[in-house]
Amino acid sequence: MWAWRLEAPGKGFDYKQVPEPVVRAGTVRVRVDAAPLLSYLRAYTAGELTALQPPDGEFTPGTNGVGVIDKVGEDVWHLHAGQRVVLSPYIVADENVDEPAEVLAGLTAMSEGSGMLQAWPDGTLAEKVLVPASAVTPVPDTLRDVDGETLAALSRCVVPYGGLLRGRLAAGETLIVHGATGAFGSAAVLVGLAMGAERVIAAGRNPSALASLSGLPRVRTVQMTGDVGADMAALRQAADGGAHCGLDIVGRASDPAGTLSALRSLRRRGRLVLMGSMTVPLTIDYGEFMSSGWELIGNFMYPRQALRHLLRLVAAGLLDLDRIPRRPFPMSELREAMNAAERPAAPLIVMTTT
Repeated sequence: MWAWRLEAPGKGFDYKQVPEPVVRAGTVRVRVDAAPLLSYLRAYTAGELTALQPPDGEFTPGTNGVGVIDKVGEDVWHLHAGQRVVLSPYIVADENVDEPAEVLAGLTAMSEGSGMLQAWPDGTLAEKVLVPASAVTPVPDTLRDVDGETLAALSRCVVPYGGLLRGRLAAGETLIVHGATGAFGSAAVLVGLAMGAERVIAAGRNPSALASLSGLPRVRTVQMTGDVGADMAALRQAADGGAHCGLDIVGRASDPAGTLSALRSLRRRGRLVLMGSMTVPLTIDYGEFMSSGWELIGNFMYPRQALRHLLRLVAAGLLDLDRIPRRPFPMSELREAMNAAERPAAPLIVMTTT
């Protein structure tokens, strides 16, 4: 089969023929139809993201995907060849321990997951990929006419969905999304609406991106200025007094002002979920935090059932994946696609094998 193979970040990266992966117990082999790209894939393959822990030795990068099962191994009871599925790179060791190892296949280990990553080094930038059965979600028959490029947009939605689940967003509540002008943040607005938020406050700095969200029902937008007091007041006004839940999903923030504004715009006993990243400390006023009864929740990724639930929201007409712009590229044109993916306000770049 054809696959992109990376010797190591910063080293050789080529599209070449390699043997098909061998199916083993508890796994399925999937013929990939569509594979969405991370915006930072070029930087990753160039060796510029030193904080990540890639596999040892040559491997195929790539995270999420959409495809059809080609073959199943022993001890797989509910999946079968010919079944259409979506793929998650997030693999958690299926062992009854307090803190099971976690990896993102084709990308990085997390904490103590480096050994497990050697068992699952390869991602979806190939004609076929071998994955554990736990990382595969069948596409329901009601969505059989939805193409793979569209389903690939689930990769944008599932990450913020994990955060909103962790933040216990309930139907009828008001949600603030800080970083709503980014790729995951704009998807978070759609997911919050699909989950039944009475109102979603989309907060960000990019006025044109905010304008594209302002036409959605039950959405109000706030352009952030970096002034904590002014932004807090604007967010609270948009939320009619404060939000029940907030999701902060700004990547590599160099100033904590926006996050603090989102936190202070919560109503009493509100919850703020952190899913972005920040290059400076986040300093919190102890007395204000305690007296307000706020919760500050760090969250990574999503539970195993998340993609299954999102597919139900799509099937019910509650989550419109067509609102996430996409641009397809043939798998052989990955280098051009990686450059396109890292441009500001880029659409979701999807690699296709057909």
